[in-house]
Amino acid sequence: MIAAPFSTARLRLLPLEPRYAEQMAAVLADPALYAFTGGEPPTVEALQARYERQVAGPAKSDEHRIDEHWLNWVIQVGDELIGYVQSTVTGRTAEIAWVIGTAWQGHGYAKEAAVGLADRLRAQDLRVIAHIHPDHGASTAVAAAVGLTRTDEMDDGEHLWA
Repeated sequence: MIAAPFSTARLRLLPLEPRYAEQMAAVLADPALYAFTGGEPPTVEALQARYERQVAGPAKSDEHRIDEHWLNWVIQVGDELIGYVQSTVTGRTAEIAWVIGTAWQGHGYAKEAAVGLADRLRAQDLRVIAHIHPDHGASTAVAAAVGLTRTDEMDDGEHLWA
């Protein structure tokens, strides 16, 4: 499985590359982005190292199943990177996530990118899921737009949406 580029009505989704680290560090610089997920804004160096690991994919070890794949895209509007979507595919299940920089929130970009990603994954006959913090209204709206429904199952303080 590879992350091929694709487009939606307003967005280009480009496979992740370490060369995007500098631009994405600026996109991800607002501490408010981490209110529900924890953590803090990454440095360019930390982000580049993370991107190198993500592009390489999971090491086939006890921690990762042989059928696990990491798929990551940056989201582009015009010439600007504005966020990312990602999916961890294990077996026939694809767990998706999305982040849009605060400067670009409120324009439906997360919904558009996540729906585009989910459509691609479902076309491969994959079950799409997400884990969402119960207080994160914007992400619950994105999950609903993708066609997911909140379950009562919790994992690390987040609801499973399936």
